[in-house]
Parts: sequence; structure tokens; C-alpha cells
Amino acid sequence: MSYEEQQPKLKKPEAIVFDMDGTLFQTESLLLPAYHKMFDILREEGLYSGPTPPEERILGSLGMLLAQIWKNVMPEADEAVHRRADELLLQLEIEGLEAGGTLLYPRVVETLRALHERGVRLFVASNGLADYIHSIVVVHELKELFDGLYSAGGQGTATKTELLGLLLKENGVGSAWMVGDRSSDVEAGKGNGQTVIGCAYAGFGRQDELKGSDVIISAFDELIGLYDNTE
Repeated sequence: MSYEEQQPKLKKPEAIVFDMDGTLFQTESLLLPAYHKMFDILREEGLYSGPTPPEERILGSLGMLLAQIWKNVMPEADEAVHRRADELLLQLEIEGLEAGGTLLYPRVVETLRALHERGVRLFVASNGLADYIHSIVVVHELKELFDGLYSAGGQGTATKTELLGLLLKENGVGSAWMVGDRSSDVEAGKGNGQTVIGCAYAGFGRQDELKGSDVIISAFDELIGLYDNTE
């Protein structure tokens, strides 16, 4: 559902902070091939037996920290298998990114450019690993648009709320929009006293995932109208 018709009046932000998976990047375009290859390797290495867990388990876990993802995907496997899965998935995803064919959501590049041209400082705050976030930004040629890339892996934070707090503090940002598709993004924005824009187009999350957002958008480029309509 789009709230564009209501044109809510928001305060003009100094910065806009984006989640990566399910917000800027169509994760399944990269993740699912890597996920299946990863389980083939785990079986070859004797670390996992049986069929690959259903794709819904990993897609439903997007936005969580890796440690939590593996508890959801393969709860019966021990910590050593989970850590090997971390290594393999990152390696396979970076290989997949470099091979090409991965997708951003429609009009992400044009929208980020338009916001950048308006003088908004743009950042990424993701629960993903630093190398993964960096590779997406480089491969999709977004690097010059962002003032900073923050990741739970790179910054060593335990929650998205803590990660966003660190980003705001280190960059002297007083007012920001947190843009994301998961409840952790809503919590991060609200936990730091900022405006939350919920993204309802990825479809990974539960129905109530975006509860508490100030605005919910159903297409990425709605951000331009929202920004231009600020006070």
C-alpha cells in the first residue's frame, strides 16, 4: 500500500540511511544460487547431511545477524558448521556478484543519484558482512553516492539500533531517515529518535514487520517525492 497520496509532511533529513538486503539489493538474485552451492560443499566436506533446507528459511531470515540466520536455517548443526557456512556463503556471494547478473530494485540508482544531487548524505547500515556490502556497492557502481558503509560485521555491533547509533555519532548526523524492510530497521530508527521509512516491496518479511514506520513505500522512487515534500 502506498502512502504517497496522503503526502505526509516529514522534516527534511540531513542524511538517509539505507538497509541493503530487501531495500536496495534484490538479495534472492544472488543468495539462492549461493545457498544451494554452499550446502553442496558442506555435504562434500562431511559437515552436513540430508537435503538442503527450504529456501523460505533463509529468505525469512534476511535482515538478521548471521549467527541467528544459521540457527533458523539449520538449528541441528553445531557452531563449527555455522562458522564454515559464514565463510562459504560470503565467498560464493562475492563470486556471484563478480560474475554479474545480480539486481538492485527498480530505480534504485536513479533515486540515489537524485537524492545525492539534492545534497542529502547517504549511508548504508546493514546486518551483513563488510566485504559483502562493499562488493554490492562496487559491482553496482554506487560507491561515489555513499558517505559511509556500516555493517554489523565491520563495526562489530550486536544490534541494528547500536549500528545506527554509531553511524549517527561518528558522522555528526542529527536528523536522519532510516529506510528498510524489516522490524530491525524500524527498531533502529525509533531507538535513535529518527524517522523510519518502511519498504513494502521485497516481500520477505511478515505482515506486521513494518509496524511503527512513519511512512511505508511500495516503490523505491517514492523517496524523491517524500523528500521534496519535506518542511
